Amino acid sequence: MEIREITQKEIWEDFLSKCKEKTFLQSWSWGEFQIKMGNKIWRLGIFEKDNLVGVALVSKIKARRGTFLLIQHGPVFIYDNNIEFFKFFINELRKIGKEEKTVFIRISPLWERNEGNQSIFKNLGFRESPMHANAYEASWKLDITPDEEGLLANMRKTTRYLIRQAQKNTKITVERSGDPDNLKIYQEINEKVAKRQDFVPFPYEYIKNEFEVFSKDNQCLLFFGIYEEEIAAAAMVVFWAGIGFYHQAASDYKYAKYSIPYLIQWEAIKEAKNRGCVLYDFWGFVDPQKNPKHPWVGPTLFKMGYGGKAYEYIKTQDLPLSKKYWLTYIFEKVRKMKRGL
Repeated sequence: MEIREITQKEIWEDFLSKCKEKTFLQSWSWGEFQIKMGNKIWRLGIFEKDNLVGVALVSKIKARRGTFLLIQHGPVFIYDNNIEFFKFFINELRKIGKEEKTVFIRISPLWERNEGNQSIFKNLGFRESPMHANAYEASWKLDITPDEEGLLANMRKTTRYLIRQAQKNTKITVERSGDPDNLKIYQEINEKVAKRQDFVPFPYEYIKNEFEVFSKDNQCLLFFGIYEEEIAAAAMVVFWAGIGFYHQAASDYKYAKYSIPYLIQWEAIKEAKNRGCVLYDFWGFVDPQKNPKHPWVGPTLFKMGYGGKAYEYIKTQDLPLSKKYWLTYIFEKVRKMKRGL
């Protein structure tokens, strides 16, 4: 086995197109976004002889709480039985971490959440992270290969009704935009929501850089729900490798009774179908029965109304490389408790 850096976009993207479990957080464009945010990256290929069997986008994150290596939704392997490849990769990652003088390694893999997979991480010296890695550990996903009537039929009755009511309302329209200048409109709504729900939104620079990178390859669109010429709701959707990702969204509470976000979601799903996508990833899920007081319960119930099923993965894992890690651990644990997560 051998680790090599991959410098050709075509090789990277072609490999990922053949893998089942993946998100755009391992895409070539996400690497470009990380560079734009000022982070050092490695696009690592895991080879068995000359055969590429896995890839991992690794970012070096410099934070006040400690510098660390971050792998979001990776590494991604072509085979299901990938344990030996993974162990080899982690050993190489340790070397990079020490060379870069990082405090720890943080990884959020798309591995099924079960005792066997959890024990693999534990045996390698990992521990469960106090915070998730800006990437979901569970998601709600919808197979969008059925035709539109089939998709509507599989929805919750209430969801289907609210979509149709919004469609009938002549004061409501949904517009698509690939223009980065319109991000300011989205961010205004997002900041209103953040203030109302008491959370810190992604900075404008973060959203802007992400949108600009993905829109270069026509992989990202803004959807605006408009009521009588006023922006009532918006969403940012990424289209990559046959999957539509409902990544960012915000809505003005003033227009809540018109169910505009339901229509935006339906238009985004149809757009994904038109682009040849076979899956729609609603990006983030929490089990309402297990965690009825979690702040994500409302958005989760909204997503579940469209049909689909839950996918739960190994929780974000940390591999300490320095005693300084424990300062980070305590800081993040306290912050998580304050947020009620």
